[in-house]
Amino acid sequence: MSSFYGGEFMRDDIRDAISFLGKEESLLFNKAELARRYDCDPRTIDRYLKIQSGELEAKSSSRVYISKFDDYKSTIINKVDTYGCTAMAAYKFICKKGYTGKYSIVADFVKHHKDNETKKATIRFETNPGLQAQVDWKEDMTLVNRFGEIFRINIFLIVLGYSRYKFLMITSDRTQETLFSCMVSAFKHFGGVPHEILFDNMKTVVDHAKSSFAKTVFNERFEYFAKDIGFKPIACRPYRPQTKGKVESLAKLMDRLKAYNEEFESWNDLVNISQNFMDDLNHEVSQGSGEIPVILFNKEKEYLLPPPDNGILTSYISRQEDKTYPVNRESMIKYEGKKYSVPTRYIGERMTVTTDDTSNLSIYYNNEFVVCHAISSKMYNYTIDTACDILRSDAMQGRTDAEILSFVQNNLLNMDRCIGGL
Repeated sequence: MSSFYGGEFMRDDIRDAISFLGKEESLLFNKAELARRYDCDPRTIDRYLKIQSGELEAKSSSRVYISKFDDYKSTIINKVDTYGCTAMAAYKFICKKGYTGKYSIVADFVKHHKDNETKKATIRFETNPGLQAQVDWKEDMTLVNRFGEIFRINIFLIVLGYSRYKFLMITSDRTQETLFSCMVSAFKHFGGVPHEILFDNMKTVVDHAKSSFAKTVFNERFEYFAKDIGFKPIACRPYRPQTKGKVESLAKLMDRLKAYNEEFESWNDLVNISQNFMDDLNHEVSQGSGEIPVILFNKEKEYLLPPPDNGILTSYISRQEDKTYPVNRESMIKYEGKKYSVPTRYIGERMTVTTDDTSNLSIYYNNEFVVCHAISSKMYNYTIDTACDILRSDAMQGRTDAEILSFVQNNLLNMDRCIGGL
């Protein structure tokens, strides 16, 4: 190896050898022997000795030394940032392209790059009050209630950048209407709108994610939504590190929700649990800021943009499905040949539904969420709540709530026969 010494590059082994020689010793030292030992010209040894003694001024080198690794840095960054490749995957790839260096060089470079990106993300999120927020959607979490029913849920989360103040909602689907509904609810909760909002590349927001070869293309309807509300949307590049505030919130929330497996009964219970968690998170010291979010939010809310009038907000959350489904006297709707229960107060009304790739069927009345079912091949599909409600209204009228609940717990699979007798 060579090092820049005295204004020019010198071989490390020769420099180290002559550094131990005094002036008198160097004059007596056999320069030819040193040259043979280090496989170089005797004049090189002589020059190194004179430079060390001060007799000769080192010449500045005009040579530019470029590492064989430099040609591959941009490729590695692209593979890691754009496609989420590991250091080993990037190493294997550039080896196919002619790289002959060690894996450790690639691994160190990737680690250094990721550390810098994390710092940049954290710094970027340390914004002025009211300037920025970030949205995330935790998808397809499964929870089981005390009756063994499986609930597939999603968690919408928005975090204000300055205060780390959070708003979250439990959702049954990830449709664009649901996203709009969550964001409108957040703006109402905040009492205003941040100037810009960062999004992961979710399909309800972005039609084409940014890469090394193309710019982000936002969904047209989402762009109209952002323009009408008044915020600037920003799409995060895939696989980039998340901000501390967001990660911290989601990690805490997921851990706390998991503890409620087999402890809750209904969807409404989950909603209430999540709202309590939101309140807890906003009153706990944030790891990202070291401050309590609700205290900083009292300052930040003054800098938020005023929300548009309610007509604009609600226009984006109206469900425009042409088809509606009547609720029969069994308190059920029929969807694709199968029946799904709703509370008895909706008998005679017409409902709208949404579905997505989570295999959930979400039922709405006048744009308000009512109940969520797992799409099933069974003819009759009930939740514990609606089953109790149906029996209470007719077949088991006059029985206590405890008796009805006990019956449902023990006989849910036989509810078809019971309902058929109504």
